[in-house]
Amino acid sequence: MMSEKHGKRYTPRFKFQVVMEILSGTKAIGKIARSYGVHPIIITHWKKEFIEKGPEIFARETTIHEYEKRIEELERLIGHKEVEIALLKNFLAGSSAMLASVVVAVV
Repeated sequence: MMSEKHGKRYTPRFKFQVVMEILSGTKAIGKIARSYGVHPIIITHWKKEFIEKGPEIFARETTIHEYEKRIEELERLIGHKEVEIALLKNFLAGSSAMLASVVVAVV
């Protein structure tokens, strides 16, 4: 049977606060790790992730613009589909009325 490792969960805000303190350079990583009760290796991973993903923060505006364009495109598509549905409903309503009159005429 494999044992499951249950670690602490830290909020993004907490991680950010710790990493910012590391980047300020005022205290050694060991001292910061002890003060927050987090292993220095964990803090090193957070710092590495922060530095690697930093450019994504500034690319966010582009991503939002892309999502807005996609939403507009989907809204336009929904509008077309609503028109198609309305036309089909009208066609079916007319066809069923015509079919009913043909059935009555045959009987």
